[in-house]
Amino acid sequence: MAAESPAGESPSRGKRADAQRNRETVLAAAAKVFVTSGVDAPIRQIAAQAGVGMATIYRHFPTRADLVTAVYRHQIEACAEAGPDLLARAGSPLDALRQWIDLFVDFLVTKHGLADALQSETDRFASLHAYFLDRLLPVCAQLLDAAVAAGDIRSGTQPYELMRGIGNLCIGHDSDPRYDPRRLIALLLQGLEQPHAS
Repeated sequence: MAAESPAGESPSRGKRADAQRNRETVLAAAAKVFVTSGVDAPIRQIAAQAGVGMATIYRHFPTRADLVTAVYRHQIEACAEAGPDLLARAGSPLDALRQWIDLFVDFLVTKHGLADALQSETDRFASLHAYFLDRLLPVCAQLLDAAVAAGDIRSGTQPYELMRGIGNLCIGHDSDPRYDPRRLIALLLQGLEQPHAS
């Protein structure tokens, strides 16, 4: 019988929990570094941000493409899981939609350089894009439907159209410091609102 750790966990279970914590720490650190330095940032910079050794990163993510893919999936999951939570907590469905779109924009910024990082791995990129749509389109649809049902926005906006429009507005934000996509996205949302919505 395996010896129990002080917390009541077997050593192997404790090691698995530590490994999972390290993985989550690396993903969060890599996402931050990608925003400021792009997906080609040195692995040592990500390791420093995470407070782990480079060997820890390579143990979890043997290649840069593995790391970029994992960060991308992690961000998709966070964005998907936030939708229902925001709908339950926000003051109105419109507020929930606005807050979710803000998270979605943050996600799009993190995504910068993904295609270049995966280069010839077109199958991996295609599967990530499909995963992105499968996870986020239903969440966007739920938020839009709730805002329409509450009378906050006009009906007829398709989730794909909204997400694609937001994505297009985000293009070029990092190459022109005078350009603020969030301002234009706010104007886009105002255009969807019913006249009486605040």
